[in-house]
Amino acid sequence: MRYAGKVAIVTGGGDGIGRETSLRLAAEGASVLVTDISERAAEGTATAISEAGGRAAASVGSVTAEAEIAAAVAAALARFGGLDVLVNNVAFTEQPVLEGLTPATWEREFDVTLKGAWLFARAVLPHFVAQGHGAIVNVGSVNGLMYFGNPAYSAAKAGLLSLTRSLAVEYGPKGVRANMVSPGTIRTNAPSWTARLAGDPTVFEKLARWYPVGRVGRPADIAAAIAFLAADEAGFVNGANLVVDGGLTAGMPLMADTLLAEREG
Repeated sequence: MRYAGKVAIVTGGGDGIGRETSLRLAAEGASVLVTDISERAAEGTATAISEAGGRAAASVGSVTAEAEIAAAVAAALARFGGLDVLVNNVAFTEQPVLEGLTPATWEREFDVTLKGAWLFARAVLPHFVAQGHGAIVNVGSVNGLMYFGNPAYSAAKAGLLSLTRSLAVEYGPKGVRANMVSPGTIRTNAPSWTARLAGDPTVFEKLARWYPVGRVGRPADIAAAIAFLAADEAGFVNGANLVVDGGLTAGMPLMADTLLAEREG
């Protein structure tokens, strides 16, 4: 029960990593405000937490709308009497390659993935500073570290890492920690994966060959990392980027196998 008595906001908490993180934090004692652009999704996660004996509420809004963000923060404070953790999970991508990428698409992906995280952090920071503590965990991606397609999304995630470090350095002296989790491929119902699955139902099995652990990730894998970084036990972890990718960025086993086969041949 690392989160007993604590209050968390999880953006994009209606599905995938956000839902699993909301459930994980609630199971460890947190009161969770689940925010999502979809009322049905947000309410679904909040209901699941309540039915399991936890405390949760749903908030509907966009991470690009400052008034809706302010309303979510106010709701958490009013409903639960405090706020200790922000998990910036929302992201968006629609263009897989540079060809065809338009200024409008670039701006849309940056607004949701990077600007949205900054706006939410900006909204909670005055409260965190006033109380002398708070934890922000931003959900990044291995796309921000290496090329895996989706260039605007990747650039936004790289920017999110820089933002995380800026928050950590500027607000660390005020009791606020900021860290990032960078997932590899995670099997979710995100629109980008739904589209890929429609074209190739075996895409996750094919991608698994690139992972030293032999599989792609699950939302629970990322939720566990987030739960650690936001907890008091990680009190000396600040400005870190925890890569949770099954070893993907540690090396390329298929390339190593090819070289070994050439040598043996």
